[in-house]
Amino acid sequence: MIAAAALLVPLGVGTAIAATPATATYAVTSDWGSGFEAKVTVRAGDSALASWRVEFDVPAGTAISSAWDADMTKSGNHYTFVNKGWNGAVPAGGQAAFGFIGAPGGLAAVQNCTLNGAACTGGTNPSPSPSPSPTASPSPTASPSPSPSPTPTTPPGSKVIGYFTNWGVYGRNYHVKNLETSGSAAKLTHILYAFGNVSGGQCSLSDTYSDYDKFYSAADSVNGVADTWDTGALRGNFGQLRRLKAMHPGLKVIFSFGGWTYSGGFTQAAANPTAFANSCYNVVEDPRWADVFDGIDIDWEYPNACGLTCDSTGFASFKNLMQAVRNRFGANSLVTAAITADGTNGGKIDAADYAGAAQYVDFYMPMTYDFFGAFAPQGPTAPHSPLTSYTGIPQAGFYSDAAIQKLKSKGIPSSKLLLGIGFYGRGWTGVTQSAPGGSATGAAPGTYEAGIEDYKVLKTKCPANGTVAGTAYGFCNGQWWGYDTPSTITGKMTYAKNQGLAGAFFWETSGDTSNGELISAIYNGLR
Repeated sequence: MIAAAALLVPLGVGTAIAATPATATYAVTSDWGSGFEAKVTVRAGDSALASWRVEFDVPAGTAISSAWDADMTKSGNHYTFVNKGWNGAVPAGGQAAFGFIGAPGGLAAVQNCTLNGAACTGGTNPSPSPSPSPTASPSPTASPSPSPSPTPTTPPGSKVIGYFTNWGVYGRNYHVKNLETSGSAAKLTHILYAFGNVSGGQCSLSDTYSDYDKFYSAADSVNGVADTWDTGALRGNFGQLRRLKAMHPGLKVIFSFGGWTYSGGFTQAAANPTAFANSCYNVVEDPRWADVFDGIDIDWEYPNACGLTCDSTGFASFKNLMQAVRNRFGANSLVTAAITADGTNGGKIDAADYAGAAQYVDFYMPMTYDFFGAFAPQGPTAPHSPLTSYTGIPQAGFYSDAAIQKLKSKGIPSSKLLLGIGFYGRGWTGVTQSAPGGSATGAAPGTYEAGIEDYKVLKTKCPANGTVAGTAYGFCNGQWWGYDTPSTITGKMTYAKNQGLAGAFFWETSGDTSNGELISAIYNGLR
């Protein structure tokens, strides 16, 4: 057995002809009792590695649920991790790493570990139970930086990811502190900070005041400490997120670029993906806030298709752009993408090479919401986020399961897919029937935009009184609203677990109640 010394152990693998063999280091980076997160760093010795494969056994009763930066397979208690296409080649003296989460906690050792078939202590043959000397010092290949990981309170394999918008600090009066006071921060594994701009083929900030300049008093600050005006002090959302991460050490923050409004700039970015990736890296890794962000999210609506604007850069443009982003950000940063959920034949999923780009991303977030709404002002009324099809659905293929199945059919592993949840409803007015499919006269009034309203308002303004296709709807005073409730979210989380998905994500945090009803439903539903 390989026991952890100070939670770092040389697993070691090498070839007989190398004076300095390749090695691997196992590190437990988080342990919360019911689960754990660990990282293995593979380091080449005197000879470069063209590829790598790590295998080991875990004790009976232990299970690894998901991994990143490696493709994982299992047979009983034996696990195999093979490099991705982009991190297989390791130069002499260089290193690559992958991470995983499992349950229960306390896995300070793995058994029968091999890398490329050699023993884990640098020998040439697998050892049945290698163990370092009690006086062995930690390997110099100890984990250089934390791997993508959930917060310690989150069960293994259950990503809970939410968008936080930089404009929410204005009219919505929603701040980082609200994530803490609602109890939501402890249930989130990742925050998507939305949005950075994409203009002229380059990444840039969209609101410097809310991003890093807005002053927070002690009363409004997430940790009760006021900002300062000292030179170099980080204020605004970035400063607050830095403090939130200190309060929740496992929480990851990803900077999202694009979205509906800013996606037009991706067309020019596709003409020079390397220049685009460099510009994004310079924004995300700006020394003033580099510690705040753990990676980048690309929200291109939509490659080789139409959103607010139309793109015709071709089937391969998305793959090429994601490859450039991964190359620039490297193996230890999160690279993710929010993508279309159009599951129709010949639709937006078919328009771009999402399968080819999957090797470069840690996970995809198909936007399984906004299928229907008062952008068709006369109706028919329909839930904007149906999980399944139903009799009378206005358009075939416009439902969540269709998108998930289509993406999986293209070879994208379910462990790289999340289910999207809207923390809002879409509604019509001038409706005379409670059942879906009724006609309307236009968009129902909303607090910020006609036809859209937050869940926290709808739960009392127009309580749900029916369900269809795994989601809810309310009919009141001539208005018809489709939206998710804690109950329907629980059902959708059961679906996510049955499909082997990585978890769920949602748009967006300010739509929830002050005590985080919907985030709690996601979190509890994935347990």
